[in-house]
Amino acid sequence: MTETQPRVTIEDGRFARDGEPHQLISGALHYFRVPPALWADRLQRLAAMGCNTVETYVAWNFHQPHADQEPSFTGDRDLGAFLDQAAALDLDILVRPGPYICAEWEFGGLPSWLLTDPAVRRALRTSDPAYQDHVDRWFDALIPVITPRQATRGGRVIGVQVENEYGSFGNDTAHLAHLRDRLVALGIDVWLFTSDGPGRLWLQGGTLDGTLATVNFGSRQETAFAALAEQRTGEPEMCMEFWNGWFDHFGGEHHTRAGDDAAVELAGMLAAGRSVNFYMAHGGTSFGVWAGANAVEDGGTVVLQPTVSSYDYDAPIAEDGTLTAKFDAFRDVIMKHTQTTPSEPPPLPERLPAGTATVIERISLTSVLDRVPVTESINPLTFEELGVHQGVVRYRTAAAGPYPEAKLTLDGLADLGTVIIDDQVRARVGRMPLDDRFPTGPATVELAEQNAVDVLVTSLGRINFGRHLGDRKGLTAIRLDFQHLMGFRQSGLDLTELPNLDWSDPEPAPDEPGFHRAELEIERPADGYLALPDWHHGYLFLNGFNLGRYWSIGPQRTLYAPAPLWRAGRNELIIAELGGGSGSTVELRDAPDLG
Repeated sequence: MTETQPRVTIEDGRFARDGEPHQLISGALHYFRVPPALWADRLQRLAAMGCNTVETYVAWNFHQPHADQEPSFTGDRDLGAFLDQAAALDLDILVRPGPYICAEWEFGGLPSWLLTDPAVRRALRTSDPAYQDHVDRWFDALIPVITPRQATRGGRVIGVQVENEYGSFGNDTAHLAHLRDRLVALGIDVWLFTSDGPGRLWLQGGTLDGTLATVNFGSRQETAFAALAEQRTGEPEMCMEFWNGWFDHFGGEHHTRAGDDAAVELAGMLAAGRSVNFYMAHGGTSFGVWAGANAVEDGGTVVLQPTVSSYDYDAPIAEDGTLTAKFDAFRDVIMKHTQTTPSEPPPLPERLPAGTATVIERISLTSVLDRVPVTESINPLTFEELGVHQGVVRYRTAAAGPYPEAKLTLDGLADLGTVIIDDQVRARVGRMPLDDRFPTGPATVELAEQNAVDVLVTSLGRINFGRHLGDRKGLTAIRLDFQHLMGFRQSGLDLTELPNLDWSDPEPAPDEPGFHRAELEIERPADGYLALPDWHHGYLFLNGFNLGRYWSIGPQRTLYAPAPLWRAGRNELIIAELGGGSGSTVELRDAPDLG
């Protein structure tokens, strides 16, 4: 990096580049949703659409999933390398370090271990030192990655965000001020900004004097910027999140938006001299356990809405890098407005031919959990208390009988429970009414005089937006009718990564959760799409990498398996089936199916 890199500043109420009027045409691309080997490819496609800037969040929990580990900035977490690649491709950069990011990402980017301390859980996203001290330590590790890459120091980072959509959550502006001051103290000297919904309450709670205020919306820009003008004047007008698509929930519909409709909105913004950031330009994938969840209230009950693994977002650059009709529509608008021709995009990614892999080995989940250390407690402990980020926990206790129709209530179930009595699956219970296989409510089971009771609890994404932020996973109690069962032995399996498996262990009984192994041979790596039509719910690992959650309730029917994860020759597929499905094959398809 040199001191001759262009600078984008705010002068006389407008953006300027080296003193000349400038318009930001930016696109969101999250490095943590794209394999590092594909960062350059996706950035080149973003530039080919006509963007002069790239924007990314930073996901705290991705860098520090466990409290006893230092934050990692290597491998797929090498934020500095991503910023350097963007700079090398002549892109300016906006960084949104949170610490809360939403982004339909697990817990909005906050690490789940924050929830082990009740004081912190009560203080999330506030100026309370119980929370803020953790944030300060995180920023101490993170911000030095960003500071030397600022435009003021020869890099291409031109702006840094303070928190994220805070007006949608609270009005503790002391919290925002603390974050702003901390960023400055750690060396951030480019312009700072906030982003919020376009309305009085959002902007009153989420903005700071002296910090650029931007707004987020998908349509009706004149109304949005009029609302901003009521609160702030004399600043550049920018839509920090132009929602040109949307995300999907399990059990819901697949969302799309016509490219022509979004292009009309874009053309209006550019013609009015406004700056824009496409959310998303390229959505990518919430691989592994990282997809979050929303929540709605139904008659006083909080209903979880877990987000699918694909973050395609119906963006102009699809999940697999395909350039869509929306890409062409946006590129055409930008070319006409700027009177320039963007660079040409890379060739379209190659795709693997269709094929089938057959399961060759199976082991029961119970046998794997038998090898995991046991934690004993009187009452059930949450995943967070057990040190399990995401995965499955077996809660083992005992119950006396006999009762021909005993009612077992799983208090605080988060999120899917399988009731096993004396080594037999007897019932399944779900937190939300999405899956007939996991109905809500108590489980009715038959109990003998003495019963060994296991409840396997599988977690889904933590809530990433709204007032229910901070939900914990696992169980809080198991009740036999009105009586609390006590005395638990708990074994947890974190499925953020593939656990060690011994394929000599017993096979699962019919309808029992387990791990299943298959192999697939290919000539050379290319993009693939893996489907599990006869399975029910769980995770799929390719060569040890967690591709994400699958669930028969849809809408997503294939998991994206990008070329860098494949090997020429033999590849290993491991299905962690947690819903008791009985599939025997995995299908390799040559096209995605998102619903």
